Amino acid sequence: MSDTKYFPQLKDITTAKHNLCEIVLHTPLQKNLNLSEEFEANVFLKREDLQIVRSYKIRGAYNKIAQLSDAEREKGVVCASAGNHAQGVAYSCRLLGIEGKIYMPTTTPKQKIKQVKMFGKTHVEVIITGDTYDDAHRAALEDCQKTGMSFIHPFDDPQIIEGQATVGLEILQDSTETIDYLFVPIGGGGLAAGVGACIKQISPNTKIVGVEPAGAPSMQKSLEADHVIKLEKIDKFVDGAAVQRVGDTTFEICKKVVDEYQSVPEGKICTKILELYNRDAIVIEPAGALSIAALDFYREEIKGKNVVCIVSGSNNDITRTEEIKERSLLYEGLKHYFIVRFPQRAGALRTFVDVVLGPTDDVTHFEYSKKTNREKGPAVIGIEVQNPEDFHGLVKRMDENGFIYEYLNEKADLFQFLI
Repeated sequence: MSDTKYFPQLKDITTAKHNLCEIVLHTPLQKNLNLSEEFEANVFLKREDLQIVRSYKIRGAYNKIAQLSDAEREKGVVCASAGNHAQGVAYSCRLLGIEGKIYMPTTTPKQKIKQVKMFGKTHVEVIITGDTYDDAHRAALEDCQKTGMSFIHPFDDPQIIEGQATVGLEILQDSTETIDYLFVPIGGGGLAAGVGACIKQISPNTKIVGVEPAGAPSMQKSLEADHVIKLEKIDKFVDGAAVQRVGDTTFEICKKVVDEYQSVPEGKICTKILELYNRDAIVIEPAGALSIAALDFYREEIKGKNVVCIVSGSNNDITRTEEIKERSLLYEGLKHYFIVRFPQRAGALRTFVDVVLGPTDDVTHFEYSKKTNREKGPAVIGIEVQNPEDFHGLVKRMDENGFIYEYLNEKADLFQFLI
């Protein structure tokens, strides 16, 4: 059970800052010229993606582990994570000379497993188990019960929260102007709870906006219910922030310090990842783009204001690039999939290309198998248009020329099965 009376105090956050001063980078608070011009505001990025483990997670992990007793250190630590928390714990174990076990689900990308082993060296044992994070979490807790090792929670722990809160101290230290808006990503709530508590005690008029992926709005749903709930189904794409259940402690703190919540569609997050890479050469993971992607929803409100977005991490697997591009194109209305039933006669496809496709339309996906003894053969076709408005002309020409089709973008189950 959480202690609902607990609230991160500045003295404890300052202690955490002292514990971390020689371990973590004091990451820059950078004004981004492109975003500032786009939104007619002073937009600053807190670059936690530049940490040695490429996310803010090292702050909480090290702060927690460093404060264990000698007896607890001797027994070692255990955590469950599919990404950034695992890397933070692994690196902390290496720095402190403590043995650690890190449970990761079988779905964890090999790149992340290698990173954890690289940061932990000989001090950590990586154990792959279960199909989900929840499976790995249960296995880690069972290990702790058997061995007496300390469990290092990814977010729902006071010392983890206080470690993450040091991000807020650095933002206030580096800002030369009053901060009007602070956008912070929310997964389990550790970062938002810590930074929010720190900011509100020093700059109470700063408006704090918590940002969640639309496919996993765990904090917002819990607030609507006025108690922590577990979402039955989530979109795991924003893996650094997609959790089924937020923390009990973080929930109580966020209720006090976060002013508003904004959910952002996964496709919009992908668009922002690509924009930041192409315009600013900033490489970030989906969770790292959350706070920046939320700015579009506050375009009018933040004009002329001082705005800070926390860029939480950059542990992005390069093999995900095609999926990121695809999700972005789908969200922006630039890519469309159809099942088209072609007459099984010579020249049917040529007719489609000549009379249906517009001059700038591009076929990017095509699957067709000719069926014997059938009048029509179905083909799965992906078409990329240059402007969202071009879609209407494309559909109109299919109708006018008698092509029978089924639009797949709006049929999630069928779309995921076929594409």
